[in-house]
Amino acid sequence: MKYIIRFFLQKVPRKYLQRVARFSTCISSIFYLGNKVECTVCGKHYRKFMPYGYVYPRENALCPNCLSLERHRLIQLYLKSRTDFYTSKPRMLHVAPEYCFIKRFEKQLGDQHITADLESPLAKVKMDVLDIPFPDSSFDVIFCNHTLEHVEDDIRAMQELHRVLKPDGWGILQSPINYSREITYEDDTIIDPKERMKRFGQHDHLREYGKDYAQRLQKGGFKVEENDFVKTLSPEEQKRYALPVEEIIYVVRK
Repeated sequence: MKYIIRFFLQKVPRKYLQRVARFSTCISSIFYLGNKVECTVCGKHYRKFMPYGYVYPRENALCPNCLSLERHRLIQLYLKSRTDFYTSKPRMLHVAPEYCFIKRFEKQLGDQHITADLESPLAKVKMDVLDIPFPDSSFDVIFCNHTLEHVEDDIRAMQELHRVLKPDGWGILQSPINYSREITYEDDTIIDPKERMKRFGQHDHLREYGKDYAQRLQKGGFKVEENDFVKTLSPEEQKRYALPVEEIIYVVRK
């Protein structure tokens, strides 16, 4: 199964990937019936989650029902226990919207949930994150997860996200991070997709963030909280929900 998933990830264009994946995982879910793991996003139970990853697929990662990954299940727990997201109706900008969240956020927020992406057919607004077509201070909440590593000028994108966030707003801006790196690695002379895969972990990544990721967000104007929420959960919870035990949640504010 992990080789099939890796094939789809590498061959199917990113803008169609979530729709294709939803169809194939639904068919495969019968092989994962059980009650050892639980998805915090959709509430489904399985023997284990499906593998996922572009180069070396991670075991026990992808929910067959809603397509949540480890980071999505962690964010969902954080939203429910540490924020008023599900008890209020903030106006939200959701960049590169994740399939697992779209319907749930839409149900909660209605037309206050603005999805945006340059290519994704799942988004309401076609938008370049380098030139966001909304006025200053437009949104209470911003999600922009696993997007900035794809953007040529990530600092400018951060500045744009900062610009459209309200003064009392907040956001979650996650990116894949190599915590063994002190400094983000980028080289704009690397244009070959195979070489980018080798250097950055994915053919369409333009950099590999290091431990200075929060400092880069600060260059974009944000105040940054590096929240280790996952460490407050028990080992049993971390295992039950298949969470990323080293993941830091980057909560940003003006």
